[in-house]
Amino acid sequence: MSKFEKLASPVQIGRMQLPNRMVMAPMVTNYSYIDGSVTGRLLAYLAERAAGGVGMIITEAAFVKQSGKGFPNQLGVHSDRLIPGLRKLTEEVHRFGTKICLQLYHGGRQTSSAVTGSPIVAPSPLPDPIKEETPRELSAEEIREIVAAFGAAARRAVAAGFDAVELHGANGYLINQFLSPHTNRRTDEYGGSFENRMRFPLEIVQGVRKAVGPDFPIIYRLGADEKVDGGLTLEETKAAAKRLEEEGVNALHVSAGIYESAAWIVQPYYLPRGCLVDLARGIKSAVTIPVIAVGRFNDLELAEAVLAKGEADLIAFGRQLLTDPDTPAKVIQGRLDDIRRCIACCQACIDELFLDHPIGCTVNARTGFEEEFPLDKSSFPRRVLVVGGGVSGMEVARVAALRGHNVTLWEKTEKLGGQIVLAALPPQKDEIALFREYLIGQLKKLNVNVKKNKEATLEAIRAEAPDVVVVATGARPAEAGVPGAERKNVVNAWDVLAGRAEAGEKVAIIGGGLVGCDTADYLAEKGREVTIVEALPQIAEGIGPLVGAILLGRLEKYGVKVVTGARLLSIDDGSINVEIDGNNEVLDGFDTVVLAMGSIPDDNLAGKLEGTGIEYYVIGDAWNPRRITHAVYEAMRVGHEL
Repeated sequence: MSKFEKLASPVQIGRMQLPNRMVMAPMVTNYSYIDGSVTGRLLAYLAERAAGGVGMIITEAAFVKQSGKGFPNQLGVHSDRLIPGLRKLTEEVHRFGTKICLQLYHGGRQTSSAVTGSPIVAPSPLPDPIKEETPRELSAEEIREIVAAFGAAARRAVAAGFDAVELHGANGYLINQFLSPHTNRRTDEYGGSFENRMRFPLEIVQGVRKAVGPDFPIIYRLGADEKVDGGLTLEETKAAAKRLEEEGVNALHVSAGIYESAAWIVQPYYLPRGCLVDLARGIKSAVTIPVIAVGRFNDLELAEAVLAKGEADLIAFGRQLLTDPDTPAKVIQGRLDDIRRCIACCQACIDELFLDHPIGCTVNARTGFEEEFPLDKSSFPRRVLVVGGGVSGMEVARVAALRGHNVTLWEKTEKLGGQIVLAALPPQKDEIALFREYLIGQLKKLNVNVKKNKEATLEAIRAEAPDVVVVATGARPAEAGVPGAERKNVVNAWDVLAGRAEAGEKVAIIGGGLVGCDTADYLAEKGREVTIVEALPQIAEGIGPLVGAILLGRLEKYGVKVVTGARLLSIDDGSINVEIDGNNEVLDGFDTVVLAMGSIPDDNLAGKLEGTGIEYYVIGDAWNPRRITHAVYEAMRVGHEL
């Protein structure tokens, strides 16, 4: 009997039977053409997930009307001319025996006129605090037009061969906006009482049912708790769930959060795995139709337990299927060690989406680049030497070995991982270590010859006689370059996180980027009195909105002081000298000064290889210190160029 009996078992949603209970959650990709039509990139991306064995794919939100478009290159279903492209999508997914459901959506106030091309609309003229654009209140006639647009979109879904449709009634989009007292302040028949606020969602369900027929599966994504003051809570949405079931909805997909509480929509590593299960359980207690749970399921044992306990009937995997499209097949085959797990960093997916860019995955560079990086076997296997056992080094070694090259990896220390080891040490960031564990395990399975404590000299490289060298030597901390930086009370953030250096009771951290803020969080949680000193006008610059908001909240909770616009001039025994607004000031009372002033490439080896005739590539931080995302992408690219 399989360890994952429930996940691997079939399930019925209306007339539709799924081969297993693993569902791909909807995630906007920005892979479509500007008019919302299907591209080859989107086809390849979804085909990869279908091939991975998921029971059903729920597409990204497809806008039913131009006024509801939320992202520049979002999938559309607002015109009949899109049907042929959508049909290609369903045919491609059906090749693998996977069902596919089209999610129907209108952004309401959670979009911008720059995207829609016209003033944005909503139940009430209340601006979204994130988008900061005041919508125009919909008239009753316009409401009827949008209801009709959902019905027409559902008709197109049937014509294109979709197996089901999902109505996006969660996450602060238009349907959710009508149901919520937080965003609906109307005084007509669409506002006020619960029954009135349910009117718009129910009219859409009725219109869609009329368009698709009596037995075509309709799923409803329900925002069970908006996680904002005055918003929807579980008790009210349980009542909504009952009404939806009575109206003929065939399954409920339980989510949470709106843009104001976006971390509950796409949960970063600070939130626990399976953090929305309580909501799924609550909705399931109110209905008899299947309930789909979602919310940070990178733990397959947890997913199985949720089903076994009857807390939900299906599990939706979102970012986990960006990270490893083959997760369902690996679960069914019992290959858990081969599953690359989502680290919930949000860097390449939701952070990029919020910038209106195409999404990707920090730890899987093939996401969105399935055609560019096919992981095919090389026609000319080579002897490859990788120098450096950090993320970029291990990933390029993995990719090269998969493609049939003979790979050796040298790491100058006794531990693989490089900076990712440090990245996983601050509070609640241990998920990041999952990627390191995966890479180490894959290198072993692929018979990569890993040599630790191995210094890469030119003589050693010549003796090894590789066909090509990949320099992945990483970075080193940037020096402060000011008087006093050599004092004994001055330490580096990397050393503090690694336990190689101690910090006193009162600490000044120079640098308010990710490393500085993480180090402040790390020390403040231990009871240290911490002050961050940053030259820029604000700290946490460049940190994504979901991770950044929670991290800044933690720093505030622990009383971390922040001084911005302060350029470091010098360091004394118990104080630092800074320039603020052109004036020199002394900040004192510090036992320890921690430097978190960025990093510079450790490119010494690359310089030595120049002009030797040895073929080499430089990747990751050895080329230019950036994020994990860049290191992994470059490793994938070079792994295909070798």
